[in-house]
Amino acid sequence: MKKGLFFALIAAAVVLASCNNTLPQPEQVSVNPSPLEKVGSKVNAKITGTFPQKKFAKKGILIVTPVLKYGDGQEELGEPITYVGEKVKENGKTVNFKEGGKYSQSFACAYKPEMRKCELYLRFQAKVGKKDIEIPDLKVADGMVATSELAEAKDNKTATTPDKFQRVIQELTEADIKFLIQSAELRSSESKSEQVKNLQAAIKDANDAERKEINKIEVAGYASPDGAQDLNERLAQNRQKAAANFLKKGMKKDKVSSEIQSNITAEDWEGFQKAMENSNMQDKDLVLRVLSMYSDPEEREAQIKNLSSVYGTIADEILPALRRSRLILTTDLIGKSDDEIREFMANDPSQLNVEEMLYAATLTQDPDEKLAIYQKAAEQFNDFRAWNGQGQIYFDKGEIAEARRCFAKALEIEPNDPDVNYNAGIAAMADGDLDKAEEHLGKAAGTKGNLNAALGTLYTQKGDYAAAKNAYGDTPSNNAAVQQILNEDYAGAAKTLDAVKEPNATTAYLKAVVGARTNDKDAVYANLKSAIEQDGKLKARAAEDIEFAKFAEEEEFKAIVK
Repeated sequence: MKKGLFFALIAAAVVLASCNNTLPQPEQVSVNPSPLEKVGSKVNAKITGTFPQKKFAKKGILIVTPVLKYGDGQEELGEPITYVGEKVKENGKTVNFKEGGKYSQSFACAYKPEMRKCELYLRFQAKVGKKDIEIPDLKVADGMVATSELAEAKDNKTATTPDKFQRVIQELTEADIKFLIQSAELRSSESKSEQVKNLQAAIKDANDAERKEINKIEVAGYASPDGAQDLNERLAQNRQKAAANFLKKGMKKDKVSSEIQSNITAEDWEGFQKAMENSNMQDKDLVLRVLSMYSDPEEREAQIKNLSSVYGTIADEILPALRRSRLILTTDLIGKSDDEIREFMANDPSQLNVEEMLYAATLTQDPDEKLAIYQKAAEQFNDFRAWNGQGQIYFDKGEIAEARRCFAKALEIEPNDPDVNYNAGIAAMADGDLDKAEEHLGKAAGTKGNLNAALGTLYTQKGDYAAAKNAYGDTPSNNAAVQQILNEDYAGAAKTLDAVKEPNATTAYLKAVVGARTNDKDAVYANLKSAIEQDGKLKARAAEDIEFAKFAEEEEFKAIVK
């Protein structure tokens, strides 16, 4: 063998041996999604790549661990995966030395707000045979899209469980004066009945009492639906007059001055039908069928009289009660004025009932004063509405733990109230307790709160953007716009944000996000300025938000977020 050829073979062998004692980083690595994205409460990614040909040592072991680096030196480690060379007997995915192979693994971790600024690396633990090989970390992704966290529970307004306070409560007092057949003579037994005495006393009391007023007094005359129409009209009129004259005498004696309204019903078919329905009379269904079949009064009367088996009972038991005058007093009970309620609330709350006290909370716009009233109502009456009111104040203040405590107390008293369940649901959502939020919102059907919007927020926070879209419908809100952005419906999001009734800093910030995603630089800068003017905390968020990465080096952007 020639000397030169010998040395060439030796050199090739050395090179081959050295190649077979190395372990490579994966190449052509891609991450999906990139940048990373918060979906629900999780961060999930799929990492893929290739191992190059003739570089993965046959006796090599390579353990690959995804590492999310964020914050001040914090790290979140993913599940490691092991790749091995052809001659390794240990468990792992085998990589062919000559052909190379595919690299693939997943990364998942719970999301934390500090992760908005982050980097994803691959970390390697490698050895060939018994020799450890040092391989530097490989950066594979930069940044986190966390726009979904802008769908906030606080965007949903709480539902009020209202008081039942009424300034004026109407009270009815009624009495009947019955007459004999074909007569309008007022009998002493009827005018001195207990019903009539109570009505006369109620008229005097309503006239004299400080917090009562007579709203109206009515006297109606009736005739039973038997006999001739003209006769019945005269009877009804005369019976009304007899009862009204009697009542006027009593009112004059009691020094009550009030008009008496009069009306008559010549043939009381309505009263007849009700009396039949409430009776135990045999064949009453037959009579009721006649009433439904015939509308003409004379035909009705004739058909009923033809029912010889029951007409005698009708004449004895039903018709006498319809020959009457009806006396009706409507009294207005006048409640405490707003000033009186405020005065009692400040100096002697024991003088207020629960409805008055809950109403007192509506007379102020000061949240601390409202809270004090609700606390007093809860102490004095332990009413679920007082606990719910407290919870609403704490929720609006951002004191979510206290809000949840109060809603829980309300549910101990009224566990199925839809408004309290709704409020407990959005409070649980604000606290990150999505399972409990879903449980409460499932019991909130019929709430006065916007249940669909709350469900839309829940689905957005859980990462189910399709369900969120269905839940929101066409109702404009910041949260609805968030799901539209995440569904890449930027035109829809812009339209929704323009329609928000009470736009705030988040509204402007989301408009800037839409601008960034549609390469509208003017919209980005104008809306970011507006958002930060309304809420200075958004400056730090914008500075590290991957949504604005393409503008990060521009001087105008730097000036806004510095």
